[in-house]
Amino acid sequence: MKIALIHDHLNQFGGAERVLLNMRAIWPQSPIYTLIYDEKKMGKWFKDSQIIESFIKKLPASRKHFKWYLPLMPAAFEQFNLSQYDVVLSSVSGLAKSVIVNPEALHICYCHTPTRYLWSDTHSYTEELHQPWLVKKLLPPLLTYLRMCDYNAAQRVDIFLANSQFVARRIKKYYRREAQVLYPPVETSQFSISKEIDKYFLIVSRLRPYKRVDIAVRAFNKLGLPLKIIGVGEEAERLRKLAKPNIEFLGAVSDELRNKYYARARAFINPQEEDFGITAVEAMAAGRPVIAYRSGGAVESIVDEITGTFFEEQSWEALADAVIRFDEKQFDPQVIRAHAQKFDSQQFRISLQNIVEKEWEKFYNYSRGYENRN
Repeated sequence: MKIALIHDHLNQFGGAERVLLNMRAIWPQSPIYTLIYDEKKMGKWFKDSQIIESFIKKLPASRKHFKWYLPLMPAAFEQFNLSQYDVVLSSVSGLAKSVIVNPEALHICYCHTPTRYLWSDTHSYTEELHQPWLVKKLLPPLLTYLRMCDYNAAQRVDIFLANSQFVARRIKKYYRREAQVLYPPVETSQFSISKEIDKYFLIVSRLRPYKRVDIAVRAFNKLGLPLKIIGVGEEAERLRKLAKPNIEFLGAVSDELRNKYYARARAFINPQEEDFGITAVEAMAAGRPVIAYRSGGAVESIVDEITGTFFEEQSWEALADAVIRFDEKQFDPQVIRAHAQKFDSQQFRISLQNIVEKEWEKFYNYSRGYENRN
């Protein structure tokens, strides 16, 4: 069984890239096909991998401004020649599902979410885009075209895997396809429980509009309690201007330092609607409770009043109220960590390998008519 791995783009490291790393750990000889690969940013994780980039890499400023070439992305994926592979396994939150596979090959798509800017967040994406007015006027027709491309590509996928029930429902809604749920991997062995807990609350997040870190900043401005924020993104400058001195922006930090901040925080703050929410599970792997907006994947990973607590409205007032009511003494760090270990990466690898092998066997037998033979 010869396998190819497909990924949207390799120019930033987050939850989707951790999933890809685990895929590569199962099938280390499999090449990775992607739009672009920024070796300076990603070489630490993928230096031993065979990376095959699309034609977009040859276009001007594609490393820094690959989004300029959004209209070309479906074609870029379609032009990959995957005819030599038995199984194509794609890791997708964008347009990578557009690849075309051999008729006798199986395409399994691990979907982190149906493409946000085309479906669930399409209106807010256009409104929040920091581009000239002419670009904003031209964008809706382009998104309509890409939405049709994305839907058609989804119909070519043989099997969908979703990273949560929340995402599975979106796949059903937008693509009219069923999906099996396989929660994403968390390296729980990296985290440990600390005997000492500090007074600060913690956020680990990309600083992007949909992450709603602004809610936490406004809440902690009012509360005056210490909040540490780890992460970078286009919202960083705006959030810094909004924040009062009790809020500290730490930017990008090493994994080792991040893990120490997890372990000593009073609680982890999760104000956004996540497709799954790996950072919340990482916090729980360090034994720390999570205060989360009750929506999305958080509902599936957090056990109310056991590993964390929820607030019902996505507003700074609701979050502030939840923080005021929060009592870390009611939570047992050992119980929290034990729950988080259910999402460990080793379990993910075993499950994914079993799924791929089982589905390939079924597909192989069906495509060759063996199931009808005595």
